Formats: sequence, structure tokens, C-alpha cells
Amino acid sequence: MRVLMVSLSMLALAACSGRQVEVRTGPEPATETAIHLTNNLSQAVNVYVVSGGNDIFLKQVAANSVEQLPVSGVPAGATVNLRAVTVDNTRTYTKNSVTLTSMYEWRLP
Repeated sequence: MRVLMVSLSMLALAACSGRQVEVRTGPEPATETAIHLTNNLSQAVNVYVVSGGNDIFLKQVAANSVEQLPVSGVPAGATVNLRAVTVDNTRTYTKNSVTLTSMYEWRLP
């Protein structure tokens, strides 16, 4: 009986001892980039970022409004083209070779 009590005490003591924890550093989160768009047009526009030949749709921005458009998947410092197309597809506005920052200002027209 005494051996059983000693064994249980040792087991409880081992269970309560600290555990070794390994802490690792993950990858740095990408810096968030965004476009501060002022749409002075009388109609809405669809806004795109063109990066690496791919069009990334950001949002449709209403006429005569201001929006902040987060740009996902494109890091700060990347050089991209911006494109805004009126909802009736009659006009396209572009801004080429833009270096994205945390908040890039763009006004239409």
C-alpha cells in the first residue's frame, strides 16, 4: 500500500511539473496598403489595381464620394498601375507606375 501511495505521489508530482515550451517567431505581417480615392465623377467607378499583369478588383466607388480601399496581397513599396472604369464602361482612368504606400491618394478626374 505504501508503495502505491509513493507511486501515486510521484506521478502527481510529475504531472504538475512545468512543461518545456518552444516559442518561434512567425513571418512578419505584410504592411497594409490602401488607396484613398476621391471620385468627383457623376457616376460610380469600379477600381482595380494591376499588379504583375493581374487585375485585382478593389471596390465599386459611388459617384461624388470618398473611399479608403485596402489593397490585399500587394506589399507596400510595390509598383502597380491603377485603373478605374465607369460603371457604364464608357470611360477608363489610369495611373501608371504608382508605388503603393500605406495610404496612396488618387482623385478622379
